[in-house]
Amino acid sequence: MTEEQDNEKQPARKKGPGVFKVMQSILAGALGVQSDKRREEDFGSHSPWPYIIAGILFTVGFVVTLIVVVNVVLSSQ
Repeated sequence: MTEEQDNEKQPARKKGPGVFKVMQSILAGALGVQSDKRREEDFGSHSPWPYIIAGILFTVGFVVTLIVVVNVVLSSQ
């Protein structure tokens, strides 16, 4: 068999979600405005790791932003 025939027999690899799609899903989920269709798509067709990592990074960034804002407000008094 040739390489071409081998490649035709192998199923196509599913591509993971793009960075932009993961960011959209994380922000929509954080704001509580994500549609059921999009949520099912996120949970059904991809690995959960991009969403878990992005969610953790978003949460850390959010907490750090809150701490910085509170410190700036308190230091200006």
